[in-house]
Amino acid sequence: MFSKIATEVSSASGRPSTFMLCVLLILVWAVTGPIFGFSDTWQLIINTGTTIVTFLMVFLIQNTQNRDGVAIQAKLDELIRVSKAKDAFIGIEHLTEAEVEELRKTCERAAERAKKHASDRATREVAPGSRL
Repeated sequence: MFSKIATEVSSASGRPSTFMLCVLLILVWAVTGPIFGFSDTWQLIINTGTTIVTFLMVFLIQNTQNRDGVAIQAKLDELIRVSKAKDAFIGIEHLTEAEVEELRKTCERAAERAKKHASDRATREVAPGSRL
């Protein structure tokens, strides 16, 4: 149930109409400042309201992002599984930071070797004196 509520609230919070409603609320609050003499209570209302909303939104948005991340990872794992990519990449999100960094460096070295190999091959294919 929490996930469903989090998804709905997260979706609603990103709509332009929600933004405009929040702007309107702040304008109403600002306009009422002189009416209430810019009192401490007047300031406390906006401070408390924004703090509560921010606090709750952190958890809702984090929940939504966690589920999105898991879904994207599952999709990537499936693409790796059905392609010629190495199955060793499936599940790397569970490795430690150091292990992921070592894997990233290995991939960078492989990409550099592939780039150098392609460059060397292109150089050999061009006849001396010819122009590209």
